[in-house]
Amino acid sequence: MRRLSSWLHARFRARTDSTSSIPSSNGPDADSSSLSGSSNHHLSGRHFDGESLDGEQALAIIRRNLKSSAMDTEGTHFDCNCPHIFVVFGASGDLAKKKIYPTLWWLFRDNLLPSDTKFIGYARSKLSVAELKEKCRQYMKVQEDQVEKFEEFWSVNFYVAGSYDSRRDFELLNQEISKFEVGRAANRLFYLALPPSVFESVTVHIRNTCMGEKGWNRIIVEKPFGRDAQSSNVLSVHLAKLFTEDQLYRIDHYLGKEMVQNLMTIRFGNQIFSPTWNRAHVASVLITFKEPFGTQGRGGYFDDFGIIRDVMQNHLLQILSLVAMEKPATCHPDDIRNEKVKVLKSIRELAIEDVVLGQYVGDPNGADEDSRMGYLDDPTVPKGSVTPTYALAVLKINNERWDGVPFILRCGKALNERKAEVRIQYHDVPGDIFDGKPKRNELVIRVQPGEALYVKMMTKSPGITFDMEETELDLTYGHRYKDVALPDAYERLILDVFCGSQMHFVRSDELSEAWRIFTPLLHYIERERPEPIKYVYGSRGPKEADRKCDENNFKYYGSYKWHQKH
Repeated sequence: MRRLSSWLHARFRARTDSTSSIPSSNGPDADSSSLSGSSNHHLSGRHFDGESLDGEQALAIIRRNLKSSAMDTEGTHFDCNCPHIFVVFGASGDLAKKKIYPTLWWLFRDNLLPSDTKFIGYARSKLSVAELKEKCRQYMKVQEDQVEKFEEFWSVNFYVAGSYDSRRDFELLNQEISKFEVGRAANRLFYLALPPSVFESVTVHIRNTCMGEKGWNRIIVEKPFGRDAQSSNVLSVHLAKLFTEDQLYRIDHYLGKEMVQNLMTIRFGNQIFSPTWNRAHVASVLITFKEPFGTQGRGGYFDDFGIIRDVMQNHLLQILSLVAMEKPATCHPDDIRNEKVKVLKSIRELAIEDVVLGQYVGDPNGADEDSRMGYLDDPTVPKGSVTPTYALAVLKINNERWDGVPFILRCGKALNERKAEVRIQYHDVPGDIFDGKPKRNELVIRVQPGEALYVKMMTKSPGITFDMEETELDLTYGHRYKDVALPDAYERLILDVFCGSQMHFVRSDELSEAWRIFTPLLHYIERERPEPIKYVYGSRGPKEADRKCDENNFKYYGSYKWHQKH
């Protein structure tokens, strides 16, 4: 499968006018000097053979794209010759086998990791590397011609079984890590794919026993980042005592998605959009996440968090901040994250009056057993649970740009389609001369499935009549960029960690503001246990949600459906 390497090859072949080369050893990115013959490799279609790209060259190119010398705050420049040890805590868990190990394999397969990289899994389960390999294999998409490379990947994998609360076990882990860095500086990456119950003890033991002294140390933290403002703050204070902020990479995989990363370019790289990105032109903004399936027998875990904590408070609010923030001074991660925090500070706390909560019931006419099963029919869900599987929330931003513009976040399970998108709806045409026929223009940023950007607009119907119809200006990535395979979100983000870019990771003050907005609502739901509105599996969700949108200046016409190009 063509992935990040094909993207990189295609990208630099297309730069036919480029004459820049990989940085020399004299520049601020001196870490690239170790590349064999680097000064002779030009990034253009005429002088650069993309197929000959090795891991160090690829990583140097990507790093230069992601990170300037001013962003090098770790105290150690990136060094391709330096050993890298990637430790996966929770290596026997679902996230590790379905996402982390497949991602590491894809990056390794495409030669996008430093050549001297070792992977160590750590978990309580007593496993061999061979057993771990079998657990992960079905998720790794290994082609017939990749078997040899696949075996090479597992030859640099190791596994340590140990407790999460035993200092001695972590000392043994550190001994295993140290085998690969005898007499040399080495960089260590720790991925915490762990339940919250063991988080505190694991981070303390990492700090006390496993931190490298000669290279940098980076900690990748998976959600949940607490349950509310108080627990999140306790976690942030705990981490701040152990690590510096530039060592922490709080991962929200939605920030690794192509169209989410594209929001900055769309907004600030196009004069056609920038002047209209405000309350004078925008009527409302709808940010949507829809899944066509229910809990599928795993409702016990979901019930503990609910749809607001699972999707809205993190993924959708991160997207909102990128849509609504002011233009940063530069593309430096701190400048971007400063603006995200500013706009989050302008949002008032949510109340129950701002939301619609729903819970799906089975469709008696459903085509399969899952669709006929309601949320409360899941045997893993507590009896009588009022946990919402659908939520719609209306947020208001109290600043000059967005005053009076509703930002509507909606997310749900067991709905009519799989979709994640941003829909910016413009005001009605002033001084209408077409007898009310024009529908509102919309700029739609389709995150998944099938990345796309399209503008919904009115045109004259083709033919002899002088009627009008809805159509679109459409940039569907799969149609426009047929030869470029987009990388998975985790590929981008893990590569960002290797390269030292925190642009697409969540800072502690962002997290604090996000919980401030949602905590009063979450506490109300837990205390008062409001009954969620029932909606049928496979529907659009509660009808009350449509009414809430209508009350907040979002018009749903139902007269037009975008058809994705292939």
